[in-house]
Amino acid sequence: MYMSSRAALVRNLGVALLNGTITLIILLIAPLGLAAVIINTILVTIASFVNATAGDAVVNFLQPSQIKTLLAEIISQQSQLTKESKK
Repeated sequence: MYMSSRAALVRNLGVALLNGTITLIILLIAPLGLAAVIINTILVTIASFVNATAGDAVVNFLQPSQIKTLLAEIISQQSQLTKESKK
């Protein structure tokens, strides 16, 4: 599955805003101070965005094309080391 970085950013922002909205609704029902509600909502929104972005990074790392690229880089580095050690 290929997804552009812009599409992933928009999706992650959507997830974060939805989680923040749900948190805001839940916390406004609870008898807390307004500052606690706002701070908690902002923290949940930021944490949701960071977690979604980290998940995208893991999925991108595990893509077969990424693994092939990493293997090619390792083989290239090994051949360079072999050439340097022969000199």
